[in-house]
Amino acid sequence: MSKFHITGGVRLSGETVINGAKNAVLPILAATVMNGNFNIIKDCPNLKDVRTMLQILDAIGCDTRFEGNTITVNSKPLDTYTIPENLVSEMRSSIFLLGPMLSRCGRVVLSYPGGCEIGPRPIDLHLKVLKSLGVSINESHGFLECRAENLKGCTIQLDFPSVGATENAMLASVEADGITRIKNAAKEPEIVDLQNFLNAMGARISGAGTSEIYIEGKRKLKEVEYSIIPDRIFAGTILAAVAGTGGEVLLKNVISEHLSIVLSKFIEAGCSIKEEKNEIYFKASKKLNAVETIKTLPYPGFPTDMQSQFLSLMTIAKGTSIITETIFESRFKIVDELSKMGSKVKVDGRTAIITGVDQLTGARVFAKDLRGGAALVIAGLAAKGETIVENVCHIDRGYDKLDVCMNNLGGKIIRED
Repeated sequence: MSKFHITGGVRLSGETVINGAKNAVLPILAATVMNGNFNIIKDCPNLKDVRTMLQILDAIGCDTRFEGNTITVNSKPLDTYTIPENLVSEMRSSIFLLGPMLSRCGRVVLSYPGGCEIGPRPIDLHLKVLKSLGVSINESHGFLECRAENLKGCTIQLDFPSVGATENAMLASVEADGITRIKNAAKEPEIVDLQNFLNAMGARISGAGTSEIYIEGKRKLKEVEYSIIPDRIFAGTILAAVAGTGGEVLLKNVISEHLSIVLSKFIEAGCSIKEEKNEIYFKASKKLNAVETIKTLPYPGFPTDMQSQFLSLMTIAKGTSIITETIFESRFKIVDELSKMGSKVKVDGRTAIITGVDQLTGARVFAKDLRGGAALVIAGLAAKGETIVENVCHIDRGYDKLDVCMNNLGGKIIRED
């Protein structure tokens, strides 16, 4: 099991280039099966989840190649409509294959997806969306078998602005007869990126980034070349690490608009920020101020994927911070690990009350999920002494060489495989 040995107390400084977004590239890679053609995807992060998605595409008959930060996918005639169970169990994002496979083959079989243990993440909304488009679904023995003789456009009213359900609705609707309207749609930048990719492929979609998305189905799809948007969560994680060490950094290839609420919380904590076109200059205060309240919400609210990192940061801020998690009920697993480092955090249901301490102390901690693992790295960089973060395979699922990036900014992290 891989682990990080972190020597804390070193001020991070320098510049770094933000790579393509994990949460954008996965549904876009799934979408490549739809055109039965050649696809070139640029600015792709080299992540475990990305490699798993490519294994899935290869297993169903695609030809994939990953060179540098460019992925090519030739989605020629597919060999099967069954997604391998062992690969689905590794990654929740395999659920994104539902819409594209139904669009392409009219049929798909897969097991319930795996991923991080951050609480129940039912796929009921995904299935409800597909049923409204005319898909019949048989659930038995942990498997889903979905069939669609003829997808038909309709109005889809989402009970909650789920990112995944919105994306699956878009993917399935591209090949549906007629018009599809998705109401109460998720507004995340990754939704806009998927719309732009599908439109580049020949689809006709509008409204992404708003609460209503409009899709005209049955468009002829063609080969496509596309670049992924920068990863706003990776950018926010770097800023949190720099803030925790009292450092400064220049982020390049970043869209500051995607980070507006996160940047506002850094400013509240006493950091200074200067935004330029595709760049952010960030300088931490010598002692962070507590952020009075943070509440995770769907975009443009504070992202749940940045909650653990901010919780970690607030353990060394002056004062008391209150963080409320509204998206996933088990996002506070990191608290037990941070307590080993001397933090003072009390959890009451979905609310964490953090009383800042002068300094954390290095300890042996265990990454239980992706973002929590990154938050432990942040804590280790800020702490006195050595911190060992175990089970970093979770971190590798969402960060392309996080240790190397931190070391390039002056951090001291040694990976032990």
